[in-house]
Amino acid sequence: MKDFWLSCGHHLLDRDRNGRLCVTDEFIKLYLARPELALPPDACRAERALQATLLSDPWWPVAAGEIDAIAEADARENWHYLITLRDQLAAHSTIEAAYTALVRGNVRLPPIFLDQLTQVILRNALDRSDDAHALRAAELFFRPQRLTVHDGSLIAADEEYVEAGGAAASPLVSMLGLPFDIEVLSDANASSYWERSDRFDLALDLTVGRRGAAALGAVIARWVKHLLDIDVVVEPLDALRDVVLAWYVGLDANGTRIGDALWNGAEIDETTRGTVVALFSLTFRDARAVIDRMANEAVYLILAMTPDGVLRMKPQNLLTGLPVRLLETAT
Repeated sequence: MKDFWLSCGHHLLDRDRNGRLCVTDEFIKLYLARPELALPPDACRAERALQATLLSDPWWPVAAGEIDAIAEADARENWHYLITLRDQLAAHSTIEAAYTALVRGNVRLPPIFLDQLTQVILRNALDRSDDAHALRAAELFFRPQRLTVHDGSLIAADEEYVEAGGAAASPLVSMLGLPFDIEVLSDANASSYWERSDRFDLALDLTVGRRGAAALGAVIARWVKHLLDIDVVVEPLDALRDVVLAWYVGLDANGTRIGDALWNGAEIDETTRGTVVALFSLTFRDARAVIDRMANEAVYLILAMTPDGVLRMKPQNLLTGLPVRLLETAT
């Protein structure tokens, strides 16, 4: 089996009989090694004591006073967030169940925590995938993208990779109007994905009718199946024409705003239309999983970028926004 996304720590987790992820001591200790919790040279005694305690016993019942005694305000906030996440993981039998409870309960955590859980859940859901396009499309779920249009193609590149200078613009690329110079995933280089998957250095062509958009739809279907145990079909669309918008889910904040406007009968101007990255039709294979009025209707999924070309997908909206009858996730 080809491995990928080693940095997410999936190899530190156990699995239950249903294939869901079970948290381990080692996985929690991985969070203790994150840069946000690295002790600076001038860390106070309270913070040093807390870190030492949790390294010895990652499930130690931390009292609020142990964190409040930390001198530095940012450090206190980071530790509060970590313990909130840890306690959520401890309260559920699987990471999938904990993630679902977090997003449905609107627990306040930094987006990076949800992104990290999303990645490791997708790593599990896509464990035996041999489709590099699906794996690259899955990166949209947990890593912001920088979008650009060139020669009619819509190209998504990892925002952090671009901003870090890994995709420095060459004179030729600048002449062509592209903001970055980055290799686009294709059949010719797909076999290299696994060895470079943690570098996030391949761009994806999301143009409607091409493989990237279809792959994203397939990953959305896999995400819904893995977390809700509901079979769906997700198909890319080129536009919302002559459809009854019976239900919609925005796959990001901008997509939600566009869906809200359409729902309320507003006209969408050309500038706003230009921010739409992808549209999908989602249908349910089993009508019993859906609320009555949506039994034979499609749900429309809207994915859009910001005006400056950044895409921040919110896959949790699929867990909170679909018109499903049974909202319990498998544990």
